[in-house]
Amino acid sequence: MDAGRIRTTLLAGVQGSALVLIILGGTPILLALSLVSIVLVPLGIGGFTTPLVLTLVRSHANFRRWLAEEWAGMRVPVSYKPFPDDVRPGIVGVFERCSIMLKDGATWRDMRWLVVDMTAGLITALLTPAALVYGIHGVLLVCGLWQPLADGTGTNWYTFVPVTGWGTAILAALVGAAILAVTHALGGNLVRLHFAVSRALLQPPRAMRLHQRIDELTETRQDLIDASAGELRRIERDLHDGAQARLVAMGMSFGLIESLVDRDPQQAKALLVEAREHSAEALNELRDLVRGIRPPVLAERGLPDAVRALALRMPMTVTVNIDYPGRAAESIEEAVYFAVSEVLTNAAKYSNAERTDISLSHRADVLTVVVSDNGKGGAVPGAGSGLIGVEKRLAAFDGTMTLSSPDGGPTVVTMTLPCRLRP
Repeated sequence: MDAGRIRTTLLAGVQGSALVLIILGGTPILLALSLVSIVLVPLGIGGFTTPLVLTLVRSHANFRRWLAEEWAGMRVPVSYKPFPDDVRPGIVGVFERCSIMLKDGATWRDMRWLVVDMTAGLITALLTPAALVYGIHGVLLVCGLWQPLADGTGTNWYTFVPVTGWGTAILAALVGAAILAVTHALGGNLVRLHFAVSRALLQPPRAMRLHQRIDELTETRQDLIDASAGELRRIERDLHDGAQARLVAMGMSFGLIESLVDRDPQQAKALLVEAREHSAEALNELRDLVRGIRPPVLAERGLPDAVRALALRMPMTVTVNIDYPGRAAESIEEAVYFAVSEVLTNAAKYSNAERTDISLSHRADVLTVVVSDNGKGGAVPGAGSGLIGVEKRLAAFDGTMTLSSPDGGPTVVTMTLPCRLRP
């Protein structure tokens, strides 16, 4: 048997057991508190308790959303309506919050999910650990376990097999082995089934998801327009202050050289040397400008070599681990390249890191880049680090960025983008 599949099956059993404990320990209590609190709203008492109870329900649902993404790779969107800024403080504000939460369709989706989570959710969570325990029990019957059970209770039934002797114990063991084989073949699918049920109940209806998607696309489109305008302004500024100024100086030098070439050849020669230096500097600035728009190494050799070239230019030690068999769309590779460049620049400027590790991989049509450093940590988006720009750049391609940077380090930036590779 594949050791990896065995670990997956055992992990699914552990996860299913944990889900059973979470459901039994939280879902019935939250459902009962919610129903009682909502029933008491007309009496006034529920107006105070309902916002608190529903906040606990939302925290419980968000925790399960997190488990769905971590354990099953399923993203369950959050669709709670935010509280408006003009909610008044005090008792009036409490009742306003209660009214807003009760009018929110997501609240009633949570209620429906709590009911199903106690029934179908509990059953789907219990399937894997119960099958493992029951299958192992059947296999152990052939080891003599059937004797004390049969002596104490007479005939010991295992599924449809009445275990009364060694022959029937062997048959029961075969049935147990079959149960284990089926559970092993399913792997973590039963746990994913549990989260699929939760996702079907917790996610907003299709019309609302489409509306949210339109809002996201509108926002990212505006971000792209702003970023493009800013990039054009930067290019214009760099050309004006750099190459253009040097070319103007060269033109003036050539005019002066033309007037000096007959009466002062030595001075003309010195000016020619100076003009040649200006031309070389202008050429270098133009090359840097082009490299900032689309690095030649990225266009010619692809993302892996472009990331390696970035690593070589960093002042600290950078290790690169790449599993990227192919090429993505040019726009995606550019976004990843500049995102990695920004993160590496932050590590060099702010973290005092001595070592940075880059991992680039592609699995199941998802490109994942992890950049970690051993610096001082404490990085936060929006603190002048450029990470907000990285988030917006990735969001334009439905990508995400997560940051873990506790004080004292390490800092780990994980970037993911959905994409397909071509050979």
